Amino acid sequence: MDSIGIIGGGAAGLTAAIYAAWAGAAVILYEKNDKYARKLGITGKGRCNVTNNCTPAEFLAAVTKNNKFLYSAAYKHTPADVYAFFESLGVPLKTERGGRVFPISDRAADVVNALRHAARDAGVKMIPSFEVRCVTRDADGGFTVSGNDSSHRHRAVIVCTGGVSYPVTGSTGDGYAIAESFGIPVTPRIPSLIPIECAEETSSLSGLTLKNVRLSAFRGDKLLYSEMGEMLFTHFGVSGPLVLSASCHMRCPISETRLEIDLKPAIPEDELDARLLKIFAENSAKDLINATAHLLPSKLVSRVADAAGIPHRLKAAEVTREMRKSYLHALKHFPLTPTAFRPISEAIITSGGIDVKALDPRTMESKAVRGLYFAGEVIDVDAYTGGYNLQIAFSTARLAAEAAAERVMYE
Repeated sequence: MDSIGIIGGGAAGLTAAIYAAWAGAAVILYEKNDKYARKLGITGKGRCNVTNNCTPAEFLAAVTKNNKFLYSAAYKHTPADVYAFFESLGVPLKTERGGRVFPISDRAADVVNALRHAARDAGVKMIPSFEVRCVTRDADGGFTVSGNDSSHRHRAVIVCTGGVSYPVTGSTGDGYAIAESFGIPVTPRIPSLIPIECAEETSSLSGLTLKNVRLSAFRGDKLLYSEMGEMLFTHFGVSGPLVLSASCHMRCPISETRLEIDLKPAIPEDELDARLLKIFAENSAKDLINATAHLLPSKLVSRVADAAGIPHRLKAAEVTREMRKSYLHALKHFPLTPTAFRPISEAIITSGGIDVKALDPRTMESKAVRGLYFAGEVIDVDAYTGGYNLQIAFSTARLAAEAAAERVMYE
């Protein structure tokens, strides 16, 4: 009875189990899969971007929804703390572009195994292949966790079941049902960090990666997002780091948004215009697409000409001033028309979840149901790509674990 039940053996669940056990509490960890942290094992393209090497303030600035709620978590368990935590578990780390932190081995499995072994070594009782059917409140204020053909009683419960993205990893929204069974409000779930489908034909561009470009998202004339970085074309539209981050800011009806790519962000318009003048003069006898071939990836050459409304086979010498200005505009404002997000099952994270107003930000405990805690993606907080969402999982898990341990051991 005087134990903590943790539901979900992913990043947040394993971390909560470790910290609760380190605090001296008896812990049982329930995982519906036969393996732990399946989603963690595929993050960062199998390399696992565990956190971002930044300050707590910079971390909070990267949280796109309900970042004020995470203030206590950010300073209680900082990115530097996460870095030190994994190195103490025998996972040496490295920092790459954008502050992204990876294991030196580039193996997500090393992160998963370190967490699993640390939980086991701390004395956590780990029960895989246990699907929790319900959590009920006992008359004495404790909880009963029921699933499979057995029930277990706990003084406190931490729900770490994730969202509804990548359901094959076990993230099927179980935590929302648990919350709602107690009357705890849950906000609508939508995809975030998600590729975007476009009206334009992109199958011929599929696989093309653009580096050092600027992607901007607009709603009408209002700028929603603008950053430099990397993106890629797919058979359905666009994806890659810039697109995933842009999707966080496009929660209005996507039909009301538009995207623009600055293909030459490092070159001012007047300088680029002068370069075009020179190119057309030096290649006057060539067709437009041949004259500009060295400016762009080959797959994009004709598409930029189309965006500018200039015939491909027009000789460079025949390009008028107005045409050149149109071509310049297409280079700096290459247009894309979003039509839909990909299915939520393809999202890296779920936006929405346990309403933060229902939780104590210092402990992650439900304000209405004492002893019931939530951590990780199940909560309505999310951030940019770059290790920030795993930082949310680790930070909230530690707060919940230590608060639950104090409740079990001293109250």
